[in-house]
Amino acid sequence: MLLQKIAVYVQRFILALIILSAALFMLNAARGDSAIFDETAHIVAGYNNLVHQDYRFNPEHPPLMKMLAAVPLAFEHLSLPTDQGYWTGVNEQWWAGNYFLYHAGNNADQIIFSARIFPIIVTLLLILMTYIFAVEVVGRWWALLPAFLVGFSPMILAHGHYVTTDTGAAFGIMFSLYWFIRYLLDPQRKNLVIAGLAFGVAQSIKFSAVLLIPAFALIVAAFLGVRIAQEWNDVAPESRLRKFSREAYRVIGGTLLVGLIGYVLVVYPLYRYATWQYPAVKQVADTEALIGGFSFSPASHLTIAMAGNPVLRPFAEYALGVIMVFQRQAGGNGAFFLGELSSRGWHYYFPLMYLMKESLPTLILLLIAVVIGCSRMLESFRHGAREAGKKLLEYATVHFVETGMFIFVALYWASSISSPLNIGVRHILPTIPLFYILGTSAIRKWFAVRPSVFEFTVWDRLYNVLYAIFNIWVKAIAIGCLVIWVMFEAGLASPYFLSYYNQLFGWHTDGFYFATDSNFDWGQDLKRLTAWTDANLAPGEKIAVDYFGGGDAGYYLGDRYVAWSSAQGNPADENIHWLAVSVNSLQGAEASLAPDFTRNPLDEYLWLNNPYQPAARVGTSIFIYHL
Repeated sequence: MLLQKIAVYVQRFILALIILSAALFMLNAARGDSAIFDETAHIVAGYNNLVHQDYRFNPEHPPLMKMLAAVPLAFEHLSLPTDQGYWTGVNEQWWAGNYFLYHAGNNADQIIFSARIFPIIVTLLLILMTYIFAVEVVGRWWALLPAFLVGFSPMILAHGHYVTTDTGAAFGIMFSLYWFIRYLLDPQRKNLVIAGLAFGVAQSIKFSAVLLIPAFALIVAAFLGVRIAQEWNDVAPESRLRKFSREAYRVIGGTLLVGLIGYVLVVYPLYRYATWQYPAVKQVADTEALIGGFSFSPASHLTIAMAGNPVLRPFAEYALGVIMVFQRQAGGNGAFFLGELSSRGWHYYFPLMYLMKESLPTLILLLIAVVIGCSRMLESFRHGAREAGKKLLEYATVHFVETGMFIFVALYWASSISSPLNIGVRHILPTIPLFYILGTSAIRKWFAVRPSVFEFTVWDRLYNVLYAIFNIWVKAIAIGCLVIWVMFEAGLASPYFLSYYNQLFGWHTDGFYFATDSNFDWGQDLKRLTAWTDANLAPGEKIAVDYFGGGDAGYYLGDRYVAWSSAQGNPADENIHWLAVSVNSLQGAEASLAPDFTRNPLDEYLWLNNPYQPAARVGTSIFIYHL
């Protein structure tokens, strides 16, 4: 009993160290990074939702993460003037965000850092949720491995310290999936209510959580299929229809209640609060302007009608966001990938981006897991398809939690791969902790030792013992080395987590050759550019800046700053001998064009010799040229 208590304390201590390490990594990065592109809109929208109870900015994202980010800001007596054009315009989120941060008399750096506190906390909760979920699959000791992989993942650490919805979505989806599967396996009323609340939390963070709806339907179908196959022979033929229909009615009815609880008790109150001071006339006009021409007109017309209803207004705002996401998915987004600019996307984008952005030791761990899983699957087929079917049914019955994970991951990846919206590996973050749990499950089975020979003699027994010790220790040393490597990767990537690629793809210096935007350059180095100019520019000297991101170069650089673009020609012609260019802008100017893409030759920096050989580099994403 004492040893068990000690083991529990040791497990908690290790988990606490993982969470503390991740917190320190993210706090350090949060203090050094300038505002990335999306934060400009998210911060002002969250502040407006929470303090002004108004939803006119950023309707394409649910309110929960933004409002949490704004909690510290509510105590800072900030200014958000309502006499500017962004207040009467339609979703002028970028204008409003830029003005709020840099031109309304507020301290931009203090706002940005304070707003990042709650996203960091949610990311730490993601680590904890990964551990809790993993305990159900692999036990308490092994559950530390996926929690560790999340806590030291450069991808998670990169997006976990920004005011965006990506790691929040990962937490919300995992939270919801865990409690829904738990409710199916243990249909108590308490589990039903928590599953419903968790579903509502997920839907209030990011609209990609809408994929939980078809995922739950598939998981329910699998659950019922397993139950029917398991009990078929034990039920009299004349009773089968009644029994299994009753079971289906209970499970499907419970699933519908989960959705109802989530939307009524979580989504509706949040949207009700965030739209309370949003004038109904303005909401209707904004909704019409944003989706009035959407091809799926019945949904658009219904949403516009609900926007004018005092009771249904919150659901109208939620529906508006969902429709806007579908609009953007259908339209795509211009992106740079593997030397090409396109708005149609690439079906291989997310698989390749994951292989590039995931650390090598983690990929090796997952490769081991895949090999083990495939070998077990092939072994079951050696005895025929019928025997393989029995093994599959047995697996789904005994390991239904893992089955539910597989279903969600497969559905989410199918949706992501088919989407033309290819602007960042962050969009698949909700599946990455599940990868780690499923991979750990396979590795755990790898440690199961089978005796090499039967124990007829003392020598046989000794051989088996030595083989078991050798087998376990070799594997343990291999896994331990990979774990240490993961730790070093996170340490070496800090604080430039956003631009991290593994060593096969340029690491955190040259990954921009493969993809930019939120994979490498999202505007995070503007404050570092300020420090560089302080150290290197002579008094009165100016610098031309072509910056991509959520910062305001004029706010930081003051009189030294001159806004610039390729079309303006060489700054040296105007006696400006320093040029700073965001690598995202540079790749947009230099990349080849897909058939669907056009570019003005004036925007191609043809006058800039050797664009990838700058005189200096700020952080990882801003190139400095001495002209």
